Amino acid sequence: MDNWFWMLPPMLAGILVLVSHIPLGQQVLRRGIVFIDLAIAQTAAVGVLVGESLGMGALVESAFASGFAVAGAILVASLSRAWPARREALIGLLYVGAASVTVFWVSSDAHGMQRVSLLLSGDVLWTTWPAMLPLLMATVVYCALWYWRRDLMERDTFFYPAFAVLVSFSVPLLGLYLVFVCLIAPALWIERSGKPWLSGLTAGAVFVIGVLLSYWFDWPTGTTVGIAMIATGLPLLGNRWRRSDVAA
Repeated sequence: MDNWFWMLPPMLAGILVLVSHIPLGQQVLRRGIVFIDLAIAQTAAVGVLVGESLGMGALVESAFASGFAVAGAILVASLSRAWPARREALIGLLYVGAASVTVFWVSSDAHGMQRVSLLLSGDVLWTTWPAMLPLLMATVVYCALWYWRRDLMERDTFFYPAFAVLVSFSVPLLGLYLVFVCLIAPALWIERSGKPWLSGLTAGAVFVIGVLLSYWFDWPTGTTVGIAMIATGLPLLGNRWRRSDVAA
């Protein structure tokens, strides 16, 4: 049992991310801002790197990540209001701009690109209990508000900052790519199947299985889980599309 206990944090980290990111993903699809996660996550990554460069500990890194992410979210909200017809293009530019700043920031660091790669693909297998605490607290608050004040989800003044904070805490644990998959894949399953609980449970099970497969076969964890979730969703989406085609 002790040999498996250390694998609980990465599994629970994934479940924790899914708890908040599934309703967030539904909002993202409804609003038509699919790539906002990549843009905000990338700005959060810049904050993490800036915090690391100060050498003042994980708390400072989290604060910088959240601050940069919230600033990016406010910018996205402002641009969306100013030019709604081209908000996806503007979000794409924000992502590329933040990614460029990230590369520039680590250009003088001998291990800089390794750090960037870690932020992109993540290293969730080595997640610790203390590292999950900020995400846990933010998720509890978000879920409580979502349950009792769901109308807040419709307000930009709540949605964008909440999105930014949750993503900024998720990226250091799972990596940018896996956070994006956790946000979009289950939301697509729900949209096609109309079964939120089944889609959520399936996503959680696939995450755990992906972690176990990465451990057993010594595969990159974030990549393994991401591919597993994408592969799991394809038959569901394909079957629904085929039924829609036949009905048409």
